[in-house]
Amino acid sequence: MSEKTPTPHIKASPSDIAKVVLMPGDPLRSEYVAKNFLENPVLFNNVRGVQGYTGEWNGKRVSVMASGMGMPSIGIYSYELYNFFDVDCIIRIGSAGALQEQVKVRDIVFGMGACTNSAYSEQYALGGHYAPICDYKTLECAVELAKQKGLEYHVGNLFSSDTFYDENGGGLKWKKMGVLAVEMEAAALYMNAARAGKKALAICTVSDSLVTGESTTSDERMSGFTDMMRLALDVAAKIQE
Repeated sequence: MSEKTPTPHIKASPSDIAKVVLMPGDPLRSEYVAKNFLENPVLFNNVRGVQGYTGEWNGKRVSVMASGMGMPSIGIYSYELYNFFDVDCIIRIGSAGALQEQVKVRDIVFGMGACTNSAYSEQYALGGHYAPICDYKTLECAVELAKQKGLEYHVGNLFSSDTFYDENGGGLKWKKMGVLAVEMEAAALYMNAARAGKKALAICTVSDSLVTGESTTSDERMSGFTDMMRLALDVAAKIQE
């Protein structure tokens, strides 16, 4: 852990942030989770409007902080949390677009792996293509809790895309490889976790379907995906027991 805190992007000290951090993309979703679920939430960061709070859930200390959109953004925030603030585990709570018929809008997808069209891994000069994966124990805990809650969920590959508006319709091309859903952050998060020797898991609620065209509103994505939020909080508490 570096002593160089606060960083240019997180105005806090390591003691302000819990060992497990929930990470939505949207700062307003971070605020929503903190103010509607956490006990005694305290704002530890608001640099660039990227809100971070620490509070308690089921007697365990948990933080929630936004990542912004895309791999460059989550790459910065997750790197700093892991390497400068001694965070052990980051759980992404985001939205994703379904790529398979059986994955319905509002279902939950656990990213066991994260394919990507990003060049993020080239910084490691590995001489090959790295396969980003989540932490298995965190995934196992999340799946077990989802079963107990009776949630509709899927486990498999995500596609972390560098582009939202893709000239070539690239997202659907991954359908034939069995990829479940497309989003924009998980691969970079998983690579940062691997490099730091830490843990990560992406839990996404399906906000729209590239197969059927069904979609949700921005307001629903901010505050309506409460099953995912509660599940992630339960996982954050459980893995700290």
